[in-house]
Amino acid sequence: MAGRSQVMETRPVREEENLLRKKYYESIAAQSDLMDKLAEHLLTLELGIPGLFATVLKLTRGDAATLPITNSLNIAFGFWLAALALTLWALTPRKWKVDVGMMKQDPAKFDEGLGIEDFFNQSALHKRRLLIASSILFFAGIASAALTLG
Repeated sequence: MAGRSQVMETRPVREEENLLRKKYYESIAAQSDLMDKLAEHLLTLELGIPGLFATVLKLTRGDAATLPITNSLNIAFGFWLAALALTLWALTPRKWKVDVGMMKQDPAKFDEGLGIEDFFNQSALHKRRLLIASSILFFAGIASAALTLG
């Protein structure tokens, strides 16, 4: 019937629901920190593996531990250098334009400023993309280094 309003029943929010909501927002806020921790571990590997490669070469070939400079070797170190650069880029702080009065912005208007939730999501997404690319390049470098020993 026209003009009749429908009554909605409500209930107080349960403590468990508040806890889940809080944990949800904490997980959004922690995404960027998780990406930073991943980047730190990846950085350790990216700095260590080339050194380990040289050490293994020295141990397996003795005093004559030379390796001809081949395309595979150049490519391996090129991949490792690119991976290192991407990881460092992921760890470098970036300025974001954020409207602190808004929780979520329309994605079409991100150039005007992000909402608070968008900031955490976009920051983590930016780092995740760089770290995925870095990981792919790093493992491509390992595969290329393996070809130099064959």
